[in-house]
Amino acid sequence: MMGTGKSTVGAVLAEMAGYRLIDLDKRIEEEMSCTIPELFANQGEQYFRDIESALLRSVLQESDVVLATGGGAVLREENRLAMLENGWVVALTADLESILMRVGEDPGRPLLAGGAREKVTVLLEERKHAYDFAHVKIDTSGKNPDTLASEILMHYRGQSK
Repeated sequence: MMGTGKSTVGAVLAEMAGYRLIDLDKRIEEEMSCTIPELFANQGEQYFRDIESALLRSVLQESDVVLATGGGAVLREENRLAMLENGWVVALTADLESILMRVGEDPGRPLLAGGAREKVTVLLEERKHAYDFAHVKIDTSGKNPDTLASEILMHYRGQSK
């Protein structure tokens, strides 16, 4: 889900693990030479999701990477399967107030246009089970990125024994 700390925690985790961080939304913007809001406005969400899926499959073939996806990447079953087949998946969650504090009325988030509180509430309800496939779920509410990255590493190391 947006605003749960994927990019921020991902950067700290990548540094701790000695891996590279790939932020899928940033990779999409680089590949398409435009912003995600521009993609949504000019091509529509379906087009964006198609590009997201293609780039996700490509990035999952790289090694020594912490990948931060957009919150909607998991909405397609093909993406969930690809993530499970090619990586170890952590779903970051947060409560409504934490998400709103982090994203506010960010114009860079096209899914929030027209009222962040209402839209986040609806998205949380619609996606409440979308992240259940992950190997581990971690609530980021009220926690700092260093603590969260350490927690993720602990889970990862514990499962790989």
